[in-house]
Amino acid sequence: MKGRVQGVGFRPAVHRLAVLLELNGFVLNDTLGVTIELQGQAQRIDEFLKRLTTLDRPPLAEIKSWEVLDIPVSEGEKGFTIRKSQAEGAVLSEVSADVATCADCLSELWNKKDFRYRYPFINCTNCGPRYSIIKTIPYDRPNTTMSAFEMCAACAAQYHDVADRRFHAQPVACPRCGPKVWLADRTGKPLLTGNDEVIAEAARLLRAGRVVAIKGVGGFHLACDALNNDAVLRLRQRKRRDYKPFAMMAASLDAVRKYALVDRAAEEALMSPESPIVLLSRKPDAAIAPAVAEGTSTLGFMLCYAPLHHLLFAEGLDVLVMTSGNISDEPLICRNELALERLSDVADAFLMHDREIYRQVDDSIVHLVAGSPVLLRRARGYVPTPIYMAEKSPQDVLAAGADLKNTFCLVKQNQLILSEHIGDLEDAEVYHHYVRSIEHLKGLFEVQPQVVACDLHPGYLSTQYAESLAATRVIEVQHHWAHIASVLAEHELAGPVIGLACDGTGYGTDGAIWGCECMIASLGGFERFGHLSYYPLAGGDRASQEAIRPLVSLLRQAYGEHFTLAEFTWLLERIEPDHKKLRLTLEQIDRGINTVNTSSLGRVFDAVAAMIGLGECNHFDAQLPMFLESIAQPGVEDRYEYDLHHRSGEPVQLSLRKTLQGLAGDLRRSEAPAIVSTKFHNTLAEALLAMAKEARESTRLETTALSGGVFCNRYLANRLTLRLKQEGFAVLLNRDVPSNDGGIALGQAAIAAHILNQGT
Repeated sequence: MKGRVQGVGFRPAVHRLAVLLELNGFVLNDTLGVTIELQGQAQRIDEFLKRLTTLDRPPLAEIKSWEVLDIPVSEGEKGFTIRKSQAEGAVLSEVSADVATCADCLSELWNKKDFRYRYPFINCTNCGPRYSIIKTIPYDRPNTTMSAFEMCAACAAQYHDVADRRFHAQPVACPRCGPKVWLADRTGKPLLTGNDEVIAEAARLLRAGRVVAIKGVGGFHLACDALNNDAVLRLRQRKRRDYKPFAMMAASLDAVRKYALVDRAAEEALMSPESPIVLLSRKPDAAIAPAVAEGTSTLGFMLCYAPLHHLLFAEGLDVLVMTSGNISDEPLICRNELALERLSDVADAFLMHDREIYRQVDDSIVHLVAGSPVLLRRARGYVPTPIYMAEKSPQDVLAAGADLKNTFCLVKQNQLILSEHIGDLEDAEVYHHYVRSIEHLKGLFEVQPQVVACDLHPGYLSTQYAESLAATRVIEVQHHWAHIASVLAEHELAGPVIGLACDGTGYGTDGAIWGCECMIASLGGFERFGHLSYYPLAGGDRASQEAIRPLVSLLRQAYGEHFTLAEFTWLLERIEPDHKKLRLTLEQIDRGINTVNTSSLGRVFDAVAAMIGLGECNHFDAQLPMFLESIAQPGVEDRYEYDLHHRSGEPVQLSLRKTLQGLAGDLRRSEAPAIVSTKFHNTLAEALLAMAKEARESTRLETTALSGGVFCNRYLANRLTLRLKQEGFAVLLNRDVPSNDGGIALGQAAIAAHILNQGT
């Protein structure tokens, strides 16, 4: 059997069921998954398979496929046993992700009669660390960082008892034999040892407004009181993260409900074994410190997922900021000595433990689109669970991903193994982490890529890395094609579909920067059916930060020769008071100096947000679009005008000239920013729908696929999905991988595997 069948109590479940049905044989872990040999009555074997794949399956197990073979009967074999794991052969077994503490372990955690009472590392086969501690497979204790801890007699008895919940639970431990916690100062000097004393003092420091670095499952968090604005501001200053919202942690749903709206879908996501950060609509009177998430209508909450978290919050804490333990944009820190070295100027104290984290893993982030959870960052709880293809790739593949929000992907037979969130490769430390991560995952799954897929952009560091490898073939994949392919891969489809790919930037086949595309796409190729009309973007990379650059260009395009800086002084001076910079920007655009043609929808969002007065600069990726979304109001149906232009032999072009003119007119008349934002969002939904309808008329395709960072905007994604369905389209969205560049590698990998299967 293949799938998530190791490290989740699968073999004990097999054993119990086989004994119950009086079947003989054995079960063992191997590099393919789990092998089961059964002898007995055919009817009971059929019953075994039926129950194992339904009612008697362990909570965390997921069977992707199995093969039944008839073999000769072994004479004299009696009873059913669990045999030693086999490590030989090609690795195809699925490595389990780290999951939240289960209800049974929590019950024991608070049980004074249990020998693991208040033990910060309690776990069983249904919960606890997996990917973060595994070095190689099969998933057995010697292959994990728990090999440093020899089990005491009590733990060993449970570990070897097939009837026990902890049978072959590899991280099993207790206060006598397992990892320990301590509290240290900034120099690393221990302040306190002993679980209860350490946790009580850490909680006291947090209540007093201090910043505490807390070592968790996949790395360090930096924590402070989320209700104390001074503490949050202090953390921002020290971490060098001035604007980006912080995630928070609470002990219970009731605690979260005090500050945010939690519907059924959000509740299920928060309470799931993956325990991600969930973006929730904030309550108007939420007492969360303003500095936690200024300018947004959402708050990011997760619940306690490690025993240490539960113990900490039991000391009377309400809600904590729990942000990644790093300096802004650098890799997550997981080693004690590095935390002390890098974070000594950030944290006032360090709550540490001695269970080694072999693989650092950030917290995952989800939001809700069309009533379902959708990943924005795929990491802890989800990685390295593979996505499966219908066909096996004839060769191993490495897909290098994009440069922003990077992930990479390995292809081994029919498995697409997407890495956890790596980060932005422009930071040197992140890039080195990226290279190390590729080598680690290749080793873990024994993948030897002969083929490498990468982005078309020659300036991408990921592309340059791919081209530096000794691969037999490099397959370059256009950025937006990869976005649509990521949706196809998730849904196990080859296409073709009508793809709507919208984001900030992606290198086009014509050398322009694409960013609002309607394409007829399959895993085998794509045709560019339509796009946003090009506009010149001045200033290179600075244009993705400074909203004035796309704004001047878009206004110039909207008003043509009638546009003058003087005519728009009322708008532009508020955004950029430097007249000289405004003149130089306009001159660059008019003379084509250091400009590039673009169809970027992301930069249009920047420009509109600046026009409305929501900010002048993106201090982090998509800050201004996030602000623009946050003020959109459901219930407003008005929109602006737009045009679709048709030229023989060219793609359909979407013009937003009338949109910008109408928007500027509303602002001159002092229309409410929320109304302007909503009308703008509604316009884009109708315009993209119109392109899809024209594509359907031309191709007779009825299925659309939406991807790209713009569709991280919940208002737009929800409205466009609704309108497409109202017009008779089937709509496919990214759900298991991000629609932003975190999903690019999956699309690259799926395309490369398909090309290899087709022999092209």
